[in-house]
Amino acid sequence: MRRTFALAAAVPFVLAFVPQPDIVTTGNETPVLYDDDEGGNASGDDPAIWVHPERSGRSIVIVTAKEGGLRVYDLDSRELQSLPATPAPRADGVDGRYNNVDIAYGLRVGGRTTDVAVVSDRYNDQLRFFTIDPAGSRAATPLREVTAPEQEFLFSPDRETVDEEQTAYGVAVWQPNSRDTYAVVTREGATTIATARITPKSDGTVAYTDVEHLELPGSFPLPGGRTWVPCEEPGVGPQLEGVAVDQRSDVLYATQEDVGLWRIPLPLGTGEPRLIDKVADFGVHDVYDEETEECVPVDPDQPGLGGPNLVADAEGVDVYYGRGRTGYVIVSSQGDDRFAVYSTMGHNRALGTFRVEGDGVDDVNGSDGLAVTNRVVGDYREGLLVTHDEPETGPDVDPERDATNFSYVDWGQVADALGLKISTHPDNDPRF
Repeated sequence: MRRTFALAAAVPFVLAFVPQPDIVTTGNETPVLYDDDEGGNASGDDPAIWVHPERSGRSIVIVTAKEGGLRVYDLDSRELQSLPATPAPRADGVDGRYNNVDIAYGLRVGGRTTDVAVVSDRYNDQLRFFTIDPAGSRAATPLREVTAPEQEFLFSPDRETVDEEQTAYGVAVWQPNSRDTYAVVTREGATTIATARITPKSDGTVAYTDVEHLELPGSFPLPGGRTWVPCEEPGVGPQLEGVAVDQRSDVLYATQEDVGLWRIPLPLGTGEPRLIDKVADFGVHDVYDEETEECVPVDPDQPGLGGPNLVADAEGVDVYYGRGRTGYVIVSSQGDDRFAVYSTMGHNRALGTFRVEGDGVDDVNGSDGLAVTNRVVGDYREGLLVTHDEPETGPDVDPERDATNFSYVDWGQVADALGLKISTHPDNDPRF
């Protein structure tokens, strides 16, 4: 089933004075990944934090490396496992490209209750599934693939269309109750969002069914009766990537890279999506330059209509759970190396921004995916934020190669800087 929503009315946003972001620091980052033949074409993108239910120090961080597959790290950012992006288990399967990852907790797989890493595979337009060894960082092989064979494409009618690569992109897990688990998936180069029911099978594999789609707007009304269409290369729409679900309220938060942050009721189609915040240059009329392959403004002096919190691209997003129904939505403002924080309550009021500087390591730049947990994990007694960093720099990094990695940030620092509340009790996280 496919549903379409349009943005009902223009709400003028005027870009005012942009306050300086608060500063937090980190000295913990993962080994560098290189996106070239020698490095296995590994380009870091999106992390997920798996919290060990009893021994938090054995928690792990799982990250996507696109054509380089997956990496698993412990809480000291040491690599525990490297999994290649193997061909999908289907007759026409090709080597994968793993874009985003999230965790499904408490699935019955092969007669056991286990947690599963859910990964979007762009080159096969499908989901891939990996069980997580309950020993966590003590396991010899923390992840094991259990994807069922011959899964349907999420957005494409056939393999020929898959090869055009407008395929599965961002992913988040939605678990509305103890029986049902869904994946929410965005589409590269388009405004489509899909949900798919995750269905463990009796043979120990994991599949998905019941794929439904929702079309978000690709054009936007402006004051004065004008319409704005974000500039993209020909044939490409203003895509969404980052997605995260507030499991307590069944609300999806989704970043539309050149537009802003959306709040979308789940299941898809049960309520009107709402654009919470807009990127700074929302409404600026650009044109695509074929020679430079860049969008350039028609009028360089035209002011944007967006807010002060996000500079395109709006990228990674996740939810920090507080007491009751309180909490925070954290968004990567990739265009200016900041992170914006919003309340999960009411109209999702913006609470401030911060930047991550390195302490003995490089600063976090150009962040794509991020993940956060309110749980105690090892030495991170007030929660943990993990974020992508690109480009990775430093004395041990080859400046001639495309380098990425991930940084670990003590959530207590973020809370102190922005005056946020810390709530580490396990009962605050509905996933446990």
